[in-house]
Amino acid sequence: MSELKQPLNSKQISQLRALGHALNAVVMIGNNGLTEKVLHEVDVSLKAHELIKIKVLGDDRALRIQILEAICNQLNAVAVHHIGKQLVIYRKADKPKIVLA
Repeated sequence: MSELKQPLNSKQISQLRALGHALNAVVMIGNNGLTEKVLHEVDVSLKAHELIKIKVLGDDRALRIQILEAICNQLNAVAVHHIGKQLVIYRKADKPKIVLA
């Protein structure tokens, strides 16, 4: 698993947020919440794309924040953006596709 050597700065976060706007959700988290299968799908998607969008169903904002934090902690990823039911997450790949400023 690749590691982020240092946290992203605000310019890098802005760059990733801009790239995230055009993305479609590749993972949907439903009523069962963050299961091992969902976590695995997120991991696979991060390996393939580095930057992904996740849609979380349900109206509980606190639960969405909890899910975002859990994904980032367990998969060594960075929360780029959380607006409404959409989460944008980034994890640098071993062979990066996204060049950060």
